[in-house]
Amino acid sequence: MPRGRYSLHDPHDHAPLADEHFQCAPGPSGWRYVSQLTAPDGDHTGSVDLTLDALGRPLRLELHAASWQVRGAALDGVTWVRTDPTGTHATEGNVRAHAFTGSSPAFLVATARLLRLTPSAAATRVRLVAFTGPVLAPRTVDQSWALVDRETHATDNGPLTVDAYQVTALDTGEQHTVHLAGDVVLSAPGVELEDLESPPSDLG
Repeated sequence: MPRGRYSLHDPHDHAPLADEHFQCAPGPSGWRYVSQLTAPDGDHTGSVDLTLDALGRPLRLELHAASWQVRGAALDGVTWVRTDPTGTHATEGNVRAHAFTGSSPAFLVATARLLRLTPSAAATRVRLVAFTGPVLAPRTVDQSWALVDRETHATDNGPLTVDAYQVTALDTGEQHTVHLAGDVVLSAPGVELEDLESPPSDLG
């Protein structure tokens, strides 16, 4: 069960945004990731709880940020309920999309798990609903993912396979690279893996 800490920063000016203390593991349904976020001053700012089914689809998502809350799942595309800080107004949403995304590294693992790309495969288009801080407003985004490199490294705990994905935002054409080892993000724009207490799990 990997457990550790990511640091999140603005990918453009590198200003620190938060630390994400996480643990994740394969489970009976597929994979689960839970985390707590703290601001640079140490204040608690939110949480992530994501469960995937065996095919990589979001079985359950719960996000908290600045008193806002989102609960969602894969249902007729993806469906969610977003609740305001007072709890008096809840809005429902549904989009013909494949999954969710956001600032948490969990969503990068989840998208890779959903697509199950191989190094020789062509780039695959995916539609996602993004929730980002501070108010978790939904936004539909289209991306293209391609697995451009796969390397295996010898470690004290056995071989470690690192996958490099090229991710393209189809609305702007902006491209970036995401490096994953199993269910852990090694590097991505705005994400640095700072601590890892146990090896990544192989999601197969």
